This record gives sequence, C-alpha cells and structure tokens, in this order.
Amino acid sequence: MDAYHPGSLAVQERVGVRDLADHVGRSVGPGIRPVAAAFLEAQPMLVIGAADAAGHVWASLLTGAPGFARATGPGTVSVAGGVPAHDPLAGAITPAGTPVGTLALDPRTRRRMRLNGTARPSRRGFTVEAEQVFSNCPKYLQKREWYGSEPAGPGTGTARGGALTPAQAARVRAADTFFVATAAPDGADTSHRGGNPGFVRVDGPRELSWRDYPGNAMFLTLGNLESDGRAGLLFLDWETGTTLQLTGRAHAEYGPEERVVRFRADRVVETPGASPLRWSPPEYSPANPATP
Repeated sequence: MDAYHPGSLAVQERVGVRDLADHVGRSVGPGIRPVAAAFLEAQPMLVIGAADAAGHVWASLLTGAPGFARATGPGTVSVAGGVPAHDPLAGAITPAGTPVGTLALDPRTRRRMRLNGTARPSRRGFTVEAEQVFSNCPKYLQKREWYGSEPAGPGTGTARGGALTPAQAARVRAADTFFVATAAPDGADTSHRGGNPGFVRVDGPRELSWRDYPGNAMFLTLGNLESDGRAGLLFLDWETGTTLQLTGRAHAEYGPEERVVRFRADRVVETPGASPLRWSPPEYSPANPATP
C-alpha cells in the first residue's frame, strides 16, 4: 500500500505541504521494527477502527494485560481477546479479511504508533497483517499515569441511540482527547485528536465540530474524509472507563486561517465501565492551542 491515496494527496496539495508530506511518507512501511514491537507489547490498550457489516465506521477500545497485543512477526500483530460482544464492531472481523486501522497510545510517555492493515480472526482473537506502520509526534497528547485496573463490565448497561443526550453532550464538551476512525477504498485508519477541554464543540444533539490543528502534514484522516466521508469517534472517560462511540459522516471546511471538521452522528453507543483501566487526571500538552 502506498503511503497516500488520492484523497490525502488532494488535501496536501490544497494546503501546500506536498513536499513535507513526501518526506514524512518515507517513514511509512509494512515492517514492524523491534522498537515498535517493544512499544506495542508494553501497552494495555489498543484503539481499532473498522466498518461494521452495515458499512458504518466505528472506533473501538480494546484492553488487556500488556502483551495482549504483540508483534508475532515482522509484519503481523496478534490481539488476544478480540472485540467485546457489546461493541459495535463485534463480529466485524471476518475470515475474508477486514481493513482496520489501529492506534497504540501510551499516555504515560506521550508516544503513539499507528498500524493499518487487514485483520482476520484467530484462536486468540484476531491477527493483523500490517500494510502501514509509523509513529506520530507527541503533539496534543495529554500525559496521564495508569494507576490501576478494575474488572470490565459485561456491557449490559450499554445504551444506544441516534443522538447525544444532554449528559453525553456535556461529556464531549469536557473531553481533552478523542479517537477518530475513517475509511477509504484502500483501507482504514485510526487517529488521535487532543486539545484543552472545549476543543470539541457540540453544535446540536447530532452535530460536533473541531478545529484541525497543524500536524505531521500526512492528512490521512482528512484524506479519507475527502474520499469517503464515513467516520467513527470514540470518547473515553479515563477515570471511570466509560466509552462513548459515535458513527456518522464528516467533512472538512477550509478557511483562510484554519480548518474545521464537522461531524454528523447517525448512531451513538455508550458503555459504562467498558474499560478496566483507570488513569490519572491529565497533564495537558504544552502544544494545545487555547480554546475560545
């Protein structure tokens, strides 16, 4: 798989960063280097993005003891446990192969690694054949300490709807981090977005928006949205483990001084205690722009 498809190339041209994107793109490859393998194996969580059987794109959180996600070869990752039964992506990974984007993130060190490829079920859970592996800078990552785990709930309290409730909207407004999954003809991608609380706006029960802060010039997320438009968002309550997942469509609006992404939700899923991990309050990234 090439580092960029036509959607990303179009955004890079529009923003005027093609040369920089070419330089950054040289670091993207299918191989999992030893340092990347060691980083992945040390993480207790992995975010994945994919489309369900109906074509809706979701971002989902997987957790386990460090080592539950590990490289088993120079281009293969094994993930134990699979996707929980209550999650919207349960059953989405098929023997025929499912395009997935994965993100391993360590709030303790502000490091992150993305691995995109094709997933298939395995006896342990599922495996991913890597097509794109690369790291990202620590920009907009809030630092948190992992101070323990509690048993994850079975998902019996999962609430599903077509729009945000007032309590869910308040949670989004207070968020300093979320994850976004997108899709394109050549695969899927999962990325991180961070900022000071308030950086995500709730413009209505189904409408969210956020500024697209300057990043690594790859424009994988906006490139996918340029080509497809489907997107899934994941908000995590770091202290309670509650997850809030939204699927819908998004597009970018380009102004003279900033870009804004607008998202419209079709479905909303909230699962109390979905994650057993408990994290400290954040130390905000010094790179975060001020929020209005």
